[in-house]
Amino acid sequence: MTHLPPLFADWFAAKGWQIHPHQQDMLDRAEAPALLLIAPTGGGKTLAGFLPTLVDLASQPHAGLHTLYVSPLKALAADIKRNLTTPVTEMTLPVRIEDRTGDTTATQKRRQRADPPHILLTTPESLALLTSYPDAPHIFKGLKRVIVDEIHALAESKRGDQLMLALGRLQTLCPDLKRVGLSATVEDPAAIAHSLACHPDPCEILQADPGPAPDIAMLTTDAAPPWSGGGARYAIPAVLDLVRQHKTTLIFHNTRAQAEIFFHNLWLANEDSLPIGIHHGSLDRAQRQKVEAAIVAGQLRAIVCTGTLDLGIDWGDVDLIIQIGAPKNVKRLVQRIGRANHRYNAPSKARLVPANRFEVVECVAAIDAALAGDLDGDPRGPGPRDVLCQHILITAAAGSFDADALFAEITTVGAYSTLTRAGFDACLDFVATGGYALRGYDQWQRLKQAPDGTWALRDPRGDRRIRMNIGTIQDTDTLKVRMKNTRGGKPLGEIEEAFAATLTPGDTFLIGGRIVRYDSLREMTVQVTRDAAKKPKIATFMGTKFATSTQLSQRILRLFQQEIWPDFPAHTADWLALQRRVSRLPEPDRLLIECFPHDGRTHHAIYGFAGRNAMQTLGLLLTKRMEELGLDPLGFLATDYATLIWGLEPITDPAPLFDIDALRDGLDRWLAGNAVMKRTFRASATIAGLIDRNTPTARKSGRQASFSSDILYDTLAKYDPNHLMLQITREEAMRGLVDFGRIEDMARRIGPRVDLITLDRLTPLAAPLMLETGRVPVQGMAEERLLAEEAARLMATAGLPPP
Repeated sequence: MTHLPPLFADWFAAKGWQIHPHQQDMLDRAEAPALLLIAPTGGGKTLAGFLPTLVDLASQPHAGLHTLYVSPLKALAADIKRNLTTPVTEMTLPVRIEDRTGDTTATQKRRQRADPPHILLTTPESLALLTSYPDAPHIFKGLKRVIVDEIHALAESKRGDQLMLALGRLQTLCPDLKRVGLSATVEDPAAIAHSLACHPDPCEILQADPGPAPDIAMLTTDAAPPWSGGGARYAIPAVLDLVRQHKTTLIFHNTRAQAEIFFHNLWLANEDSLPIGIHHGSLDRAQRQKVEAAIVAGQLRAIVCTGTLDLGIDWGDVDLIIQIGAPKNVKRLVQRIGRANHRYNAPSKARLVPANRFEVVECVAAIDAALAGDLDGDPRGPGPRDVLCQHILITAAAGSFDADALFAEITTVGAYSTLTRAGFDACLDFVATGGYALRGYDQWQRLKQAPDGTWALRDPRGDRRIRMNIGTIQDTDTLKVRMKNTRGGKPLGEIEEAFAATLTPGDTFLIGGRIVRYDSLREMTVQVTRDAAKKPKIATFMGTKFATSTQLSQRILRLFQQEIWPDFPAHTADWLALQRRVSRLPEPDRLLIECFPHDGRTHHAIYGFAGRNAMQTLGLLLTKRMEELGLDPLGFLATDYATLIWGLEPITDPAPLFDIDALRDGLDRWLAGNAVMKRTFRASATIAGLIDRNTPTARKSGRQASFSSDILYDTLAKYDPNHLMLQITREEAMRGLVDFGRIEDMARRIGPRVDLITLDRLTPLAAPLMLETGRVPVQGMAEERLLAEEAARLMATAGLPPP
């Protein structure tokens, strides 16, 4: 057992603290090659991660960088710097702490490269940039430890893949480097440990005492939730009552649009003028920082927010979390709950507010899963090749490299440990030449091979362009929003290009809790003025929608099988009981299809519970199959749990429709000429370095990037259909926008067990589907048939023979 040095023991004692067991474990295992610590929010896991560093630096002088800390958020790095400065200052430790993010000045960045601090706090993108410089060996000389905070959030994205490739490079530069991962919410510790390890060295897993169970419940309201919708406006009086009863409340939403609308309605009902703020990623940075400072100072009673406040920033007196709308993902819910009572052994308190009747069921399932510690998460599969291509470019920017050595380094990274040499060589060839169809163009001739076999940039000046395009985050193309009638145009935030294109002068929308009127678009900036309207004509900009996780969907299906539902409000229990009487409830290992007439059309409700993207894709594929089989579909819509299709003919035999091979063939044909593939290609080609979003002269607009990527896509599809980028594009589309993997999982789960029930009227479970927005029309034979029937009716009315 490693004892705390007297200086540290005295500091703990002066604080009235005792070292937690998991903090002692981290100190004892400081020399382990890799450690993953899973500890509850407020359990001192950040101090546990840094304690070996501080003890080491206090006991012996160290020149240069000792410990690198990586977090998903710039704000989190700044928060850790503030919190870490306290023990360093109070113990007068000889330790210099600095952060390096996109907000750090160029002067500071240059100085950090020449004279690195002992502890550097950064983000995956900034770390990748540091590894791209020729002086990287100097910057990281003597580096002993890397701490990856909120590792679960990075492990689920390409940012995490990029980070782990960067850590592989650091391990080459510093062979004795120790790795530490920190998280409060990990659904599969072994998988995270696999990603953190430097293969073949293992990663040990330390699990702290989880502390008391959280206080989670569904919010009781006087009004019942509506049948559809996502705003939860009905619950605002109850939400305000809770805000009055607590010091600080975070009110989470799944999308920015929902946050803006809820904040607007909450403010209109805020008769006590309680100080309430709003925080999300599209707001101007200055406004976000102002809200964050007000939270820390305890000046706000409530903050309406999105995922920007999900992660481990210590917000002080937050004592209640409210989740508006079903959380869609248990891990996300647990993470958000941890924002309340940021103290060890103090239960977090959270209330869930279902936005509509069906979400009551999902909220109950999510609460049960959270209390059971049943977190969700799908395996990610092998490392994405577009990120690998970018890493090869980053390596080249730092200097010449040996392909054999680089391949060996990359395969020490968990996600790329199964990468074949042929797969690596294909990426290297693409990076070097652009691939078969593009090798005749100078702009994609980036690397050359020297006589000794090493690879280097063909033009050494290309390193600048590479650095300008480092990163895996593909932002939606946005436009700045500024107030027209203020000096210099006060910045409010950003809206998406696609939304801005729908605006005409006089239209109103919400941003930052303000109703503004669109005036004009000048130099890629949306100019607006204040508007006193109580209700905006256009609610707000678009926002990303989460899909309900597979695990949560299965819990919902199991809930349906209960005889009674004591945990449900009476209105929901009665609704499900009625569904069971007139039809049946969906089951985990069967597929329920309801066929019923409504409004002169035949409707089919298909309860697949595969998530919104997959159900949307299923609707598209099934209507195409129905068109081929002469069933004349007219349109469809999709939710997380069902696809509703309406048309002229009923399904009598569902088997041909749900043949997985036929669905896959239909998907391939659809993808071949669809805009989804072009959008996916653009994103992957940007990451892989085929398309530069940023150039030394100017940043391309979304329209410019789309134009150039569309030409490239069409060229490759015609002349080189097996091009690496087209392979990557299809892989990304299949697991991203169309989520076909979930359809395949559904097909495997149900097998031939499809229940087609024909009814004479709408069912209770299908009723909410009728009120959903997002209907997709089908252009096909049904329209021609309806036109022919209408023409015949008109001719008959006129006493004329049919056409």
